[in-house]
Amino acid sequence: MSHASGDPSTETPTLPQLYQPKRPALSCGAKIRKKLKAVALFLGKFRPLVGQCCHQCTPESLGQKLLHKKPSLGFQNILCVKETHTRYRGWLVRRVCCVLFVLGRKVYTSSVGDRVNQIYSTDSRLMPAGRRDVREEEEEEEEEERAGGAGRIVPVLQTVASPALLRLIGWMLLKLFQLMFYSVQVNLNQLATLHRATQLNGPLVYVYIRQSALDQALISLTLFFHNLRVPYSVCPVQVRHGWIRAVLQKLGVILLPQHAATEQQAETDSSYSLIMTSLIGELLRAGESLSIGVCVESGHGGQWLARVRQTVTHGLVPAVSLVPVGISYDCPPQQDTLPQASMWSVLRFVFSLLSGDHRGGVRIHFAQPFSLMEMCDSGKCRVDGRRPLQELLMPVIQHNRMDSIFGQKDVSWLLPPTYLPELPQAEREMTIALTLHLIHSVTSSMAVMSTGIVSCLILHKHRRGVRLSVLCKDVCWLLEEVLFRNFDVGFGGSLVEVVYFSLSLLRPHLLLAAAPPAGDPVLTARLEPNALLTLFQQCELLTLVFIHEAVGACAVSAMLREAAGCGGGGEMEFDVVLGQEELTEKSLQLTHLLPVGLMPPCQTAHSFALDAVDSMVRCGILIMEEVPRAIPVCDYWRRQSVLSWTATDDPDQSSDSDCEEQDKRSYKRMCASERGVGSVPLTSGHKTTRNKYTINKSPNPSSDKPHRALSNQDSPIASPNKGSSRQKFSHDISQKSLHLLPLPLTESACVTQLHTHLRNRAQLDKVHHESSSIKLVRMTVRTLTDLGVLMEDWEIEGVYLDTSPVFLQPENKQKLLHFVSQFLHG
Repeated sequence: MSHASGDPSTETPTLPQLYQPKRPALSCGAKIRKKLKAVALFLGKFRPLVGQCCHQCTPESLGQKLLHKKPSLGFQNILCVKETHTRYRGWLVRRVCCVLFVLGRKVYTSSVGDRVNQIYSTDSRLMPAGRRDVREEEEEEEEEERAGGAGRIVPVLQTVASPALLRLIGWMLLKLFQLMFYSVQVNLNQLATLHRATQLNGPLVYVYIRQSALDQALISLTLFFHNLRVPYSVCPVQVRHGWIRAVLQKLGVILLPQHAATEQQAETDSSYSLIMTSLIGELLRAGESLSIGVCVESGHGGQWLARVRQTVTHGLVPAVSLVPVGISYDCPPQQDTLPQASMWSVLRFVFSLLSGDHRGGVRIHFAQPFSLMEMCDSGKCRVDGRRPLQELLMPVIQHNRMDSIFGQKDVSWLLPPTYLPELPQAEREMTIALTLHLIHSVTSSMAVMSTGIVSCLILHKHRRGVRLSVLCKDVCWLLEEVLFRNFDVGFGGSLVEVVYFSLSLLRPHLLLAAAPPAGDPVLTARLEPNALLTLFQQCELLTLVFIHEAVGACAVSAMLREAAGCGGGGEMEFDVVLGQEELTEKSLQLTHLLPVGLMPPCQTAHSFALDAVDSMVRCGILIMEEVPRAIPVCDYWRRQSVLSWTATDDPDQSSDSDCEEQDKRSYKRMCASERGVGSVPLTSGHKTTRNKYTINKSPNPSSDKPHRALSNQDSPIASPNKGSSRQKFSHDISQKSLHLLPLPLTESACVTQLHTHLRNRAQLDKVHHESSSIKLVRMTVRTLTDLGVLMEDWEIEGVYLDTSPVFLQPENKQKLLHFVSQFLHG
């Protein structure tokens, strides 16, 4: 911690002095706000270098060292505009400094010109009937229909960025965000990297994960304030009001055509797909930047990456650089749709954004740009060998066969076949691999906010309540663990300031009470659905931080559950030996259930499972057990037949490792009374006193709490939980909820009805509110579809889901439930 004292324990005794017992306990939020200061952005003994591109797929881009460490330029709050940011001085300048600052920004002009003619000339299939010289009679009706459809999309091609309107909207957004957020922090070193990348590698394409309607506005405002080209953006929501469409088009926003209600419906139109591909090519050829949002749950947005890829493949631009952008909110805005009607709807939209008591801060990370051509054309990015999830796990579920789990999961739903049907299969697979890389890069670049750390501790570790002094110590411990895993944080300052600031933001979702005589308050989460869901959503990013520990803890829990069943149930008072192969297979099964973005796309699933098992060793949860033998394993000289080679004519079977004997490893679980040692911190190495794997059960905060607490988010369908919320969730999804739905249903209707059922069930049981998140429901429906439990039927109206006949049988349903429940904690 970068405090004055450097030791968090020295600040803990000062907590009662800041929190007087005479003050009302439930009004501490107002008292906390008076104690808060401007929080500096650096908190920790070092700042990890995040956002580097993949060393395996893009080594040349990594070798440019655009993001290399050098004297730090620091961080900047783009909402803090002062007199010093302008070229003028004086008392009048201090009052109009925002206007002068916006007028002094550089705006890159662009014009429509004859863009329509160029787009039509690029692809002859878009040319109207009167401009075609040769046409076969049997295709005449089809061509006329396509030309008529293209005519309805022509207004979308008039999108252009107006410099005057950009300055006006930039000033308005600055004032709006000053009311919504206390700061929007950006790293100046990363922005300097973007300036260098623009000069070296041509146009930039910014890729972010869709979280709210403010994501694109924050990116554009940041680039505009730092004299970078404001990118053209894609709006996935239908905006029907005329003047709103006109304003957005003058800001460089590519809208959906008016005849399409949704993005999916627009993509099914062949004319729209061809025109948008040509439009992207024209924009990039003119040197314009693009901004593309990708949805993790549905994969929407990947088709725009395919269009950028086609532009480079066809030679319209020599090179394009992709920039992952991670945006982190202290309190994410709840409004996630754009207004669609009138001026009154726009005002309601703005008022809904300003209605919250505290919006907190925002942290924007621009990762290192990397070359699209290098990644896709160098052959270093592997796209082959992927198999459907049904082929990987169904033999395990139904027949308990482990030979099928070794492989990579197919995620072809990221680019459905109805999107860009003319795209070759090889290009489609490459686009899917590119989308996976970008999703993981964006999530890895996102900073962990203070509200996420505090929410995780209160919701998972201290569910029954915690004293403020204990919470401060745990925040310090968990912060060091996050930094140790090379993830950045989006906050800073002293420990007490950070904790008090987080509590002031989370105050509507917490219960506080003063405990005499020292006045150390006790905090606990409100037992309300909205409060628990908000706390759960705040700490979702920590899933990625501890994903290896979460998967490893699930695998160990599953094997201990089997051992307990063999021993007759109850508390195990005997030693359990866990084989490395079996433990790796359990981890591999759960790895296939992980949603996209949690596992590095360049790493195989088997390698990820091995890392998950090793994380249990690194954290002190397991200890290696060595089988007693006369000759030690390390004594190769005395071991017979070790240094022996085999002769073979098959080069695939010859290896330098044939001279070594592969010893099977095993891990031993021991009772806590036999250990006689304290807990081992997560950042510590192996225990040297014993050559066994031990599962720590000590309540010390440096023990395995994050693995048991944080691992309840690692999979949308199978996750351990300290209670049984995930078990109830998977039970309802797998066995009960699907029978209550009038299947077949469209995918959106199925998600909506399942979400409603889970919310009603949580309200009835007064527990498991975290499992009723709409995001978890979407991921669960996707996982069940990939497993073959739900069948997809593609129709014109949309995708319909129905239960597979195989899982209508009670035996198969019970096998699926058993497979899912083995990974649940509790």
